[in-house]
Amino acid sequence: MTLTASQAEWLRVRSYLQVHRHALAVDAAAAYPAERRVAGTPLLAAPEWQPAEPVPLHDIELEFTPTRGTPPRTPAPPAGVELPERPDGSRYRSYSDALRDLAAPAVFENRPTYRLTEADLTKPRLAFTRGRYFDGVDTGEAAAHEYAATRLAGLAEEQDQQRAAGPRARIADPCDLTRRPANLAITTLTLRFDAATGRASFLLHWRDPAKVGHAGGMYQVIPVGVFQPSGDASWHEREDFSLWRCMLREFDEELRGTPEEYGAGPVDYQSWPFARHMAAALDRGQLRVWCLGLGIDPLTYATDLLTVAVIDSRVFDELFSLDPRGNDEGSVLAAREFAAYVIDRVVTGDPVQAAAAAVLRLAWRHRDTLTVLPRRLVPSGLS
Repeated sequence: MTLTASQAEWLRVRSYLQVHRHALAVDAAAAYPAERRVAGTPLLAAPEWQPAEPVPLHDIELEFTPTRGTPPRTPAPPAGVELPERPDGSRYRSYSDALRDLAAPAVFENRPTYRLTEADLTKPRLAFTRGRYFDGVDTGEAAAHEYAATRLAGLAEEQDQQRAAGPRARIADPCDLTRRPANLAITTLTLRFDAATGRASFLLHWRDPAKVGHAGGMYQVIPVGVFQPSGDASWHEREDFSLWRCMLREFDEELRGTPEEYGAGPVDYQSWPFARHMAAALDRGQLRVWCLGLGIDPLTYATDLLTVAVIDSRVFDELFSLDPRGNDEGSVLAAREFAAYVIDRVVTGDPVQAAAAAVLRLAWRHRDTLTVLPRRLVPSGLS
C-alpha cells in the first residue's frame, strides 16, 4: 500500500501517541484544576461523580431512554487537524475510518453501547441512551491524536490555544456529557481477600497496543469493559442493561479466558453456571461490589465507572487464578499485595491508565469499608 504524505504523517502521530500515552495523559491533566482530579491522579471528575463513601453497586439507579433528543456529534476536524487524504484524493470522514484502514487493532468493531447522558453518584443515578463504540473513538481518540500532534510539533500551550479550534477546544469540558458522546467503561479492581490473614492482593492487566484500540501499552486493573449489550438484537439491549451483568461477562472473558461468544439469543444469566456461582457468593457476602466514583481520562476522554470487587479467597480460588498469563487483549500480570507502598509504586512508577490509578488510590482510602466482612464470615478466633 502506497501512503499519501498525510497518511504517513497521521501514522507518525498515531505511533507517537501509542508510545507516549501515559506521559501525554499526565501532561494533559495539568491543564485542569486540582479539585477536578480524583485522589491526586490525572483522572478528571465533576463533584457529583465523587461520593464521599463507597456506594454498593446495586444501589445505583439506572435509567435507559432509547432516544434522548439529538445526540452530540463529533466536531468536524477544522483546518490544521484534518483527517488524512487517501491516494484517490478523498479524505477519511472520521477518525475510526482512518484507524480501521491504517492501524486497526486486532478487535475493532462498531458495536452498540449504552451511552452515558447523566450521572450523579451522590443520589446515586446513571442515565443512558443508545450509542456506538466508534462514537467514542471519533471524539476521544481524535482529541488524543490532536494533543499528540501538538506536542510532537513542539508547540507550547499558548501557541496551541491560538490554533484553529479542534475537538479539544470545541468539547472544552470533558465532564460535560452534553458536549460529546460518552461510552462508559466499567473499571473493576478485583481484590482477593483472605479473611484469616486480613490481607488482599490484586491483578493488573497490560494492554497490548496491537490488540486494543484504546490505551495500548498501558497498565489497567482487571476486568474492564465497555458497558454494552452482548449483541445487536433488541433482547440483548433489554436483558444486558445491568452493570453487574456486564461485569460478569468481563470477569469471564478477562480472568477466565472464555471467548466472547454468546450466541444469537439473549444470555441466560439464570442458568449460566458461572453467573450462578457469582450470585451465590454475593448472597453469602463472600463477594462484595462497590462503586467509588466516575471519571474522565484527560487525554482520550474515556469515561470510567470506578468499581471494586472484594472476593473471599476461597471463592476466588475456585473461579479464578493469580497466575500471570496472556489473554485476548494483552497479559494478566503477577498478583501484587494490596498495600500502600505497592499502590504508590504502581501509580507513580508504571504507565497506568488514569482510571486504574484513581481506583487504586480510592480503594486504599476506603480499605476499612471495603474489607469489612459480614459477621457470619469472620473466621472463629477473629471475631
